Amino acid sequence: MNKKNKKRDLAALVLAITVVILLNFVNSFVFHRFDLTSEKRYTLAPATKALLAKLDEVVYVKVYLDGDFPAGFKRLRNETREMLDEFRTYSHDNIEYEFINPSENPDKKQQNELFKQLYDKGLQPFNVEDKTDEGSTQQVIWPGAIVSYHGREAAWKLLKTSMGYSAEGQLNNSVQSLEYEFASCIHNLTTDTHNEVGFIEGQGELDTLAVDDIKNALGEFYTLKRVKIGGQLGALKDLTTIVIAKPDTAFSEQDKFVIDQFVMRGGKILWCVDPLETRVDSLATGRTYGVAYDLKLDDMLFKYGVRLNQNLILDLQSSALPVNTAFHGQQPRVELRPWVYVPVILPTINHPIVKNLDVIKFDYVSSIDMVDSGPGINKTVLLTTSKNSKLLNAPVRVDMSRMRMQEDESKFRAGPQPVAVLLEGQFESLYKNRLPPSIADSKDIGFTDHSVNTKMIVISDGDIIRNDIQGSSGKPYPLGYDKYTKQQFGNKNFILNCINYLCDDSGLISVRSRELTLRLLDKKKIKDDKLKWQLINTLIPLGLVLLYAIIHFIRRKRKYAN
Repeated sequence: MNKKNKKRDLAALVLAITVVILLNFVNSFVFHRFDLTSEKRYTLAPATKALLAKLDEVVYVKVYLDGDFPAGFKRLRNETREMLDEFRTYSHDNIEYEFINPSENPDKKQQNELFKQLYDKGLQPFNVEDKTDEGSTQQVIWPGAIVSYHGREAAWKLLKTSMGYSAEGQLNNSVQSLEYEFASCIHNLTTDTHNEVGFIEGQGELDTLAVDDIKNALGEFYTLKRVKIGGQLGALKDLTTIVIAKPDTAFSEQDKFVIDQFVMRGGKILWCVDPLETRVDSLATGRTYGVAYDLKLDDMLFKYGVRLNQNLILDLQSSALPVNTAFHGQQPRVELRPWVYVPVILPTINHPIVKNLDVIKFDYVSSIDMVDSGPGINKTVLLTTSKNSKLLNAPVRVDMSRMRMQEDESKFRAGPQPVAVLLEGQFESLYKNRLPPSIADSKDIGFTDHSVNTKMIVISDGDIIRNDIQGSSGKPYPLGYDKYTKQQFGNKNFILNCINYLCDDSGLISVRSRELTLRLLDKKKIKDDKLKWQLINTLIPLGLVLLYAIIHFIRRKRKYAN
């Protein structure tokens, strides 16, 4: 009987070893990873996998984030290592990396030389205070990497800092952005030509400083230009997309014709246009007025499928402004009060442009109507105000005293109002059947009255793309940062997604739009219940092992006692 048991056990052991060897052999050819997280944290986007599959040479990554760090930076380092391992798998081992501690060299001169090299290559140092029971220490951390491919280099910033976010929020944004930032870095290194994006000027559009933040963000992916059309037929010929950002004077017919023919040949447009002029600086006196602009764009936009209404939307779902609530003669008492002229909008549709975006802030925005432009145009409303909206037709009086009163909710019943619309398809020219034969038939002009498949996005707020300026230093705030509430809104990612979509970089959108949930521990509970959880995590596993051992001993004793 014992010999039979031995043979059976030996056969089972040999079979188990054989199965393990076969599984490992098969696994060497077939890779699959089971991601059980709710948001698929460890699953790369299809666009990222496609990008990695095209690599024909090793991408080498030097990550300067190693050493003894505070817990937050350790998490960022570990998440970075896991992400790189995932990238390596799908790139067929064309990703290689090393983690380096730039502060480990005891020679201060050599250490400072390395610091200077990293700074010159685009990485940014952070002075971090690490607090412990023994005290606090200061250290310089370089949360970034240098990525090399085919003799070209690019800086990859691991830590994304932004005003309006807590330290935990900034860390979560950094972890959430790892795939997108690294994939974008590889995309830029492997792409020889970039789409050209032009910011139109000549009609009082926002200047360079007012769009500085979005310009810097777009500059990582596209070649940017500022273009004055000036009636020149070839002014837009090299551009993929143009941005019309808050013009305040009328477009000439010649410039409109150039823009129209740009669309007919497949050009894309991001329209950020204010139908009303609202002078915000006049609010210092307590009131201002919203009066209609005459930009001469109504007929063009109507032909393409939308109408910008000459009104202002008031919304109970709004941001706030500071107001002095003290009575005359008393000490000033400044409070933040809701300002219904500044709606904040949470995207509600599942379109890639707005999926997973944070709330977006608008300033003195108007409603958009869809009009019949023929069957060739598909219209998608990307953003709407809340159902608690109200419309005021121009001219509109904007009075600061409104913040001192309680709004009557019964008057905010206009329902959701469209403020951003995507138009896609084959557009008909504004100048169809309107030109003399000498122009319409000219080979030099090459007029066409129907477009190829193209697209445009119309936003009824020019300020959505404008960053505020710091009064003391003259430097720009991040796009979407509200200097009054200290909150960071999602304007920047929204504009980036719009341009990516118009330039057909939908893969970048799908990666950027991923959202990871930050599951933070309760610091108060950690402090109060530290000993309890230490005992639970130590004693319960030991107790279970001992219990299993006792039960196993009793079963064997009964079995062999017979």
